[in-house]
Amino acid sequence: MDARTDNTAIPLAVDLDGTLIATDLLWEGLFLLIRKNPLYLFAAIYWALSGGPARLKCEIAERIDIDPASLPYRPEVVARLREEQSAGRRLVLATGTPRKFADAIANHLGLFDLVLATDRLGNLTSKRKCAALEDAFGDGGFDYAGNSRHDLAVFDRARTALIVAPDRAAASWHRRNGGELIETPKASAKTIIKMLRAHQWLKNVLIAVPMVLSHEYFNPSMLLACAIAFVSFSSAASAIYIVNDFFDLALDRRHATKRNRPFASGLLSMPFGLACAAVLLLISVGTALLLPWEFGAVLAGYLVATTAYSLSLKRMLLIDVMTLAGLYTMRILAGAAATGTDVSFWLLAFSIFFFLSLALVKRYVELRTTVIKPGERIAGRGYRSEDQEIVAQAGMASAFSSALVLALYIDSAAVREQYAEPALIWPLAPIVLYMTMRIWILARRDEMHDDPIVFIIRDWRSQLVAAFGALLLFAAVLIK
Repeated sequence: MDARTDNTAIPLAVDLDGTLIATDLLWEGLFLLIRKNPLYLFAAIYWALSGGPARLKCEIAERIDIDPASLPYRPEVVARLREEQSAGRRLVLATGTPRKFADAIANHLGLFDLVLATDRLGNLTSKRKCAALEDAFGDGGFDYAGNSRHDLAVFDRARTALIVAPDRAAASWHRRNGGELIETPKASAKTIIKMLRAHQWLKNVLIAVPMVLSHEYFNPSMLLACAIAFVSFSSAASAIYIVNDFFDLALDRRHATKRNRPFASGLLSMPFGLACAAVLLLISVGTALLLPWEFGAVLAGYLVATTAYSLSLKRMLLIDVMTLAGLYTMRILAGAAATGTDVSFWLLAFSIFFFLSLALVKRYVELRTTVIKPGERIAGRGYRSEDQEIVAQAGMASAFSSALVLALYIDSAAVREQYAEPALIWPLAPIVLYMTMRIWILARRDEMHDDPIVFIIRDWRSQLVAAFGALLLFAAVLIK
């Protein structure tokens, strides 16, 4: 269909999920409901089995609200609809989404003359949608814009099709050779990597810390165990990140940078993400079975803790940052379990203080960059704007405490027994202090990334100082 042709007598019906918006409100609603109360998962299964998709959608819609202004609308489709509206054409929103959501979106956009949506009488998809449109406009009395093979029945009865897809190949399910293509952004390999949060795998290098401190650098069995543990933890972490993104969609879309994440922006679909998360968990469990059972126990504890963090703990004042510090420390425990090495009190104490400082940096940057009124909390967090100073003080205190623990360890009898020249590793304490204090100074200058791990990956000074510390430790080991 050419936009220049006079089509004002023929209404244009438009699908919602995947067409007008780059997401699926059924999946979003389900995760919003589960975040509200995890027990709703069992209720959702009951609704689906007892009343089918129509009941499931309506029950979810009755219990949650959506913010239509924050949804990822397809700009190409919205621009086309505004053009058609300006030409005097009648527009119809025809969707399998519950009426409550469809009406909210229609009211927000102000484009549609009629809304046809799912209610308790039936799920308005495929043949039901086709029948509703034919009842309203007759056979072939409407054009249809959609993106799914599930609406083939509608496409076949429409006068002309508008196919919303990245390219013709992606719309190969369409039975007609004709029809107009409205091109949408296409996911790339970079999008997949972003979904996996591959840069966060750097955290899992902590698994090798017990092996390094045991001076087993060249032990083939330990190196292999660390590599397997790294794969297992990285797979588990990516799976949890995906699920966490589902719970945080509404919050991410209000954030200056997180709105560009693959699921928040709609570049990747939630069913695709769920499939990826399932595969990643299988990889994680499968590789964990190759290691001692103690590693599997730590991994299970990590999965429980990260799930609890996603569902609830991240919204609790201070509990969130303590949980994050604990999750870092669990990686060290996992490395010890995988390689059969011991973990000292010193290492665990240093880890807790050091990573608590980094976790507090994350919250401090959020407080600095989020505009909220005094007395109000950051969306999805337990912090207020007036908490900035106490968060900064606690973070810097934790940084100093980590350096102090390291200094006391270096001066301990254990180090004197382990190293011929302990003086070689004395610079490690000021190195740690320099890195953490520099991060905090940059955070106060508003020059810090909202994730300190990402900052360290990109910051050559941090990398250089860390490399120097590693060389000192290696040299101390070589001197007998």
